[in-house]
Amino acid sequence: MKKVFGLAAALGLTTGLAACGGEEAVSEDGSVTIEFMHSQVEQERLAVITDLVEKFESEHPDIQVEQVPVEEDAYNTKVVTLASAGQLPEVLEVSQDFARVMAKDQLIDQEAVAAAIESVGADNFYDGALRLISNETGDGYLGLPISGWVQGIWYDKEALASKGFEEPETWDEVLAVAEAFTNPAEDQYGIALPTEESLFSEQAFSQFALSNNANVLNAEGELTINTPEMEAALAYYQELSQYTMPGSNGVTEVNDAFMNNTAPMAIYSTYILPGVFEQGNAENLGFAIPTNETSAVYGTVSALTITAGVEDAEREAAQEFVEFMAQPENMTEWVLMSPGGAQPVSDLVTESEAYQSNEVINAFGDLSTEIASSFEEIQIFGLVDGQNFLKAGDISSSGAIPKMVNSVTVGEQSVEEALAEAESAVKEVIQ
Repeated sequence: MKKVFGLAAALGLTTGLAACGGEEAVSEDGSVTIEFMHSQVEQERLAVITDLVEKFESEHPDIQVEQVPVEEDAYNTKVVTLASAGQLPEVLEVSQDFARVMAKDQLIDQEAVAAAIESVGADNFYDGALRLISNETGDGYLGLPISGWVQGIWYDKEALASKGFEEPETWDEVLAVAEAFTNPAEDQYGIALPTEESLFSEQAFSQFALSNNANVLNAEGELTINTPEMEAALAYYQELSQYTMPGSNGVTEVNDAFMNNTAPMAIYSTYILPGVFEQGNAENLGFAIPTNETSAVYGTVSALTITAGVEDAEREAAQEFVEFMAQPENMTEWVLMSPGGAQPVSDLVTESEAYQSNEVINAFGDLSTEIASSFEEIQIFGLVDGQNFLKAGDISSSGAIPKMVNSVTVGEQSVEEALAEAESAVKEVIQ
């Protein structure tokens, strides 16, 4: 799984951190210099971003953009360090989770972000992508979406057809396929499912919980981990785990099991697509969404945000740059830095010739459009009735949900005990 950021508790981020500061950014001739911090450190990706920056600077000769590329594993720690020193770059690439952390510490200029989205046009983005990056009250945004990825059940069409199955559309159908293909004696399993104590397990489980109308918070922001709906979802996940590989499975184990045909189904993000393409098996890939009471797609967005507390000239330059990056042709270049893995957050990208003619995207045919449009069904823990509760970040950072999933799948704990322990652990964090 890629593009997964850490959360506040792991970093010790505290309220009241300083925002931008540092050296004078406006020179004597009136030109402005801003910094753009991102996690695209690979040489090929840096080349794409450098081209975009040069294009922007040619169109805005009075603005210079200095890149600050930071390794993904060190990214959030770097943000904390710079914020503490009052030296945050004016523009940052952020995930929705880390945007919530920054918003809690008042590090985001929500007015500037809103102005950028209004200038570009909110209608140009998938509603689901905007919901993911909305503020707590749902009347503003914490960043401008630039790309994303979605997660679901990937399946081998030919393998399922060999046993008379079509696309599994419900919990019962997923369970039936998983059971039919499981034969531990032959090292064959029905579904590659994350069970380790990690964010990946929380993300996978959340799809089943949300498809059963179970969320960690209700519309009033009250904790709702230990409910009949959540219990049913956890019991289902526990049952489904009987048909996955033994032990604690994470990103590597799930990916490998699907790619080497150990399992005909896998819960994974769209970052599985490049590997399937390289194997020449794109036409045989199917995508299903966990469905019980409703359909639930887990997804994440990568957004560009504008930091709070900067001078007017830098603020305006940052807004100009973010709006430039949101132009369809520029968003397309960003998404195609990792074709298949990174997904468009705008149908202006999905429908563009450059996107559709890409070798990887084209190989998956209509599936590429189906995956991108699934952003409209995005649900995540803590997003309730248009409210994107900041405390959901604290719940995730507590590690209570991954521990709960691991304890009922790999451990021998009962669903009831695991739920009670998770509820108790989370209460200590959010009270």
